[in-house]
Amino acid sequence: MTNNSNVQVQRRGNWYQRLFAAMMAREESYGKMVGARKRTLLGTLHGNILEIGPGTGPNLQYYASDVHWLGIEPNPAMYPYLQREAKRLGLTVELREGQAERLAATDNSMDAVVGTLVLCSVRNQQTALQEILRVLKPSGRFVFIEHMAAPRGTGLRRIQSLTRPLYQLTGDGCHPNRETWTTIENAGFGEVQLEHIRLDVPIVGTHIAGFAVK
Repeated sequence: MTNNSNVQVQRRGNWYQRLFAAMMAREESYGKMVGARKRTLLGTLHGNILEIGPGTGPNLQYYASDVHWLGIEPNPAMYPYLQREAKRLGLTVELREGQAERLAATDNSMDAVVGTLVLCSVRNQQTALQEILRVLKPSGRFVFIEHMAAPRGTGLRRIQSLTRPLYQLTGDGCHPNRETWTTIENAGFGEVQLEHIRLDVPIVGTHIAGFAVK
């Protein structure tokens, strides 16, 4: 890929969006914890790749150089950080402002859709997953790493539920207690392969990682 970018966005974002983007750009510890899994899941993808909620671009380093990458990001304040990361890596990126529940892509056009730490904050997981299915080519993959709810009845699950309002306020709509694995399994994919993992992260350490095939 050549070293340029195509950005379809005009505004800079409000103060909260700019603050959140600056915080995400400085976060490094989480990337170290999931870097090996990202390399395995993302490094083998080729063709047309759509990433939902790419943020400041922490996943760009894991893609093969021949992918055509499109990012759908609702926070325009993330874009300068992502552009700088793409330039550092020598990648072509196309960015569009939008929501996961209404993807700016045609039916059956994507070889893969990628989402990492996105389904926790979308307004409607079911709608977002149906959009992912719509834009994926037959046999295309949805690749994901997501934090999710702890098992029901556990102390951690109760803490997640109690702290949900705070997470939504400080984490750009994040829900720490969503049963995301169930939503993915029931979305209508032909195959789902995921693993439950536990990271050394307070409250939101319960994760899933894997892929689903259309």
